[in-house]
Amino acid sequence: MNKLVYLLFICFFSLSAQNKDLFQKANTAYNEGNYSDAINNYELILENGETSAELYYNLANAHYKLSHIAPSVYYYEKALQLNPGDSDVKNNLEFAQRMLIDEIEEVPKTGLLKITNKLISVLSFNGWAWTAVIGSILFAAFFLLYYFSNSSRQKRLFFTTSIIGLILMLSALIFAFQQREFNENSQFAIIFSEEAIIRNEPTLRSNEILMLHEGTKVKILETFQNWIKFELANETQGWMDKSDVRFL
Repeated sequence: MNKLVYLLFICFFSLSAQNKDLFQKANTAYNEGNYSDAINNYELILENGETSAELYYNLANAHYKLSHIAPSVYYYEKALQLNPGDSDVKNNLEFAQRMLIDEIEEVPKTGLLKITNKLISVLSFNGWAWTAVIGSILFAAFFLLYYFSNSSRQKRLFFTTSIIGLILMLSALIFAFQQREFNENSQFAIIFSEEAIIRNEPTLRSNEILMLHEGTKVKILETFQNWIKFELANETQGWMDKSDVRFL
């Protein structure tokens, strides 16, 4: 048993060192303008089972430099899944989206719903979970200070701070579960085919209703055999071949 644990320990650190070396090589290749080599090394890290927002971000940047529309949008979106509040990723995603052929205007949401969704998307599920932990620590610590304090002024201060911690904890818990529910119930994909034929039914005999192009993001509503039913940001729905997309 001890030998097995030791072997696993050695394998883990060996793979970690290999990935670190690949990451450095990829970054060097990127800085030298060898974007294809950078992509190859970044993808080797992914094949080794390691993922991170930074890795996806760098991979997206390399694809963007080569004007690879779909991969750049895809990996920026993957980076945002792990780090929703990263402004650099959001800005670069906007640049990549300017290369898209399809111009799809999002249906505007109501004021309160828009604010709530924007607030929830600031952090990932884990980010909100850690925020809840910090809030609970603040609540417990300042409530104890309030309980054992003899000064009325300090009591007011500690009690107010403990309530703030409690509100932070409860709000973060609510946002964390809403974030998880959104991730579990909402699946998105990026079109990777240069042109994707959209039909009104999941059959080749059905009518073609429009054509979409690489890099466009779609929300998956349903799957049927080799077909997916999707919805665009403007609420247009249709069916396309599953091979046309890569799921996020």
